[in-house]
Amino acid sequence: MAREVKFKDKMYALVGPQLKAGDAAPNFECVTGLDIQTLASTPSKARLFSVVPSLDTPVCSQQTKKFDEAVGALADKVACYTVSLDLPFAQGRFCTEQKITNMKNLSDVRNHSFGKSYGVLIEGLPIPLFSRAIFVVDKNNKITYVEYVPEVGAHPNYEAALAALKAAA
Repeated sequence: MAREVKFKDKMYALVGPQLKAGDAAPNFECVTGLDIQTLASTPSKARLFSVVPSLDTPVCSQQTKKFDEAVGALADKVACYTVSLDLPFAQGRFCTEQKITNMKNLSDVRNHSFGKSYGVLIEGLPIPLFSRAIFVVDKNNKITYVEYVPEVGAHPNYEAALAALKAAA
């Protein structure tokens, strides 16, 4: 059965696997500025991947700000990323304007490898977008927490994600 997500009152298929806690975290190739970032090039500590459709939308903006504030106390123990299909330059502008300092950006605009490997790329839209999701990965690259938000416009469970991140740290 195909996995789906609700977006603007319509259901869309998601490309890729449905990952679960205990799975090995898939590799990816995202861009940060003009550099390539892979899973292996992220620090060997607990990592939060907050996946959003676009930083320039209200829920995505709120999600990024909420995690940025919440992970401040854990800053040296964890690495936290916002993953989207926004261009790296737009991600950087957003974070500068919103004073985001604890969340780093990963842009999957180059080849959608994160979206396809983590099962968040929405199929059938006029432009590529991600569904909203949260992944916590431990220092051994094992996924310890996953949330695929069933409706793109809904918020994730911040408390559960942060508890999982603290436990992995």
